[in-house]
Amino acid sequence: MSRLFVGNIPHACNDSDLQTWFEQQGYAVDSVQIIRDRITGHSRGFGFVQLKSAPDVKGIIERLNGQRLAGRVLTVGEAVPKAPQSRIA
Repeated sequence: MSRLFVGNIPHACNDSDLQTWFEQQGYAVDSVQIIRDRITGHSRGFGFVQLKSAPDVKGIIERLNGQRLAGRVLTVGEAVPKAPQSRIA
């Protein structure tokens, strides 16, 4: 499975909309998570898509990066795991 970062997502778009868009592009989606503001619940304009099978991640990124969803040009890239942050007490 491959996890993709998707940026510049339309604010009216929900997880289901993004999953449907990826499936229309021909990809089997395992999960979608659009990141939301903790206080307002509004989309922050980016999220992550976990694909069930992605043998050619670079090819997928090249194909989807720059495509439009609801009038916005998406930024698609490989998700990079966040480095652990230490908390100073």
